[in-house]
Amino acid sequence: MLKALARFRGMSDETREVTRDEAQKLVGDGAQLVDVRADHEWEAGHIEGAKHLPLAELAERTGEIDKDRTVVLYCRGGNRSTMAADALADAGYDAVKLSEGIVGWSEAGLPLAPEGGVVAESGEAASILHARKKLPPELTKP
Repeated sequence: MLKALARFRGMSDETREVTRDEAQKLVGDGAQLVDVRADHEWEAGHIEGAKHLPLAELAERTGEIDKDRTVVLYCRGGNRSTMAADALADAGYDAVKLSEGIVGWSEAGLPLAPEGGVVAESGEAASILHARKKLPPELTKP
């Protein structure tokens, strides 16, 4: 469905970007907030009210996004949300990305959910370390 996700688009000059204040206003006015980070990142902390649709699953799960409402996408710093916003915009969605991602959100002192949430590192190594913390100690020894 979203052929744009099948290839790496890189950073686009056309991606619409919004500030934290603009994102909050859009969401307050009915826009959808979508987190495209990996599972371990979402679990560590996310923006309250966001829907979790990892970038790798976005193409299969676009039906969960209302095409008649603006979509504000975010990731850790901006690369994945740029790809998602570009792909959704190409598919006819009104899609924007949150400037500076969840890192900027957190650094501005804005809240994360759940209470005490943090911004997790992205990447495979971080995911493995996170998974080990969920396993019994005897299964996490190298």
